[in-house]
Amino acid sequence: EVQLVESGGGLVQAGGSLRLSCAASGFTFADYGIGWFRQAPGKEREKVSCLNSRDGSQYYADSVKGRFTISRDNDKNTVSLQMNSLKREDSAVYYCRGSLSRTSCSILVGSWGQGTQVTVSS
Repeated sequence: EVQLVESGGGLVQAGGSLRLSCAASGFTFADYGIGWFRQAPGKEREKVSCLNSRDGSQYYADSVKGRFTISRDNDKNTVSLQMNSLKREDSAVYYCRGSLSRTSCSILVGSWGQGTQVTVSS
C-alpha cells in the first residue's frame, strides 16, 4: 500500500522558513515523480512543486519560484520542501503525492493524506 506522510508544518512569521518532509512507505521515490501541493481555505488545491526522481528536474509554481526548493534524501526515502521567505499567502495545508508523470506530477498515485498545516503570520 502506498502511503506518504507529511510533516514539518507550523506557525512562522512572514519572511521566515520552514522545511516540510514527505516520508514514504510501500513506495520507492525513484520510480515516480513527487509533488508537493497545497490547499488554502476556500481555494482549490494547487501544485507547488514537482521533482522528477529519475533525472532530478524540478518544477515550481510561479508563486513560489526562487523561494521554495524540493529535494530528495535517498537514504531516508524522503522528499523535502524547503520554504524560505514565507508570505501570508503561503498559508495552507501542504500535501505530497507520488505521480506516474515524473515531470508534471499530473497523474497521481495513492490518495491524499492528512497533510501538514503551514501558517504564516504577518
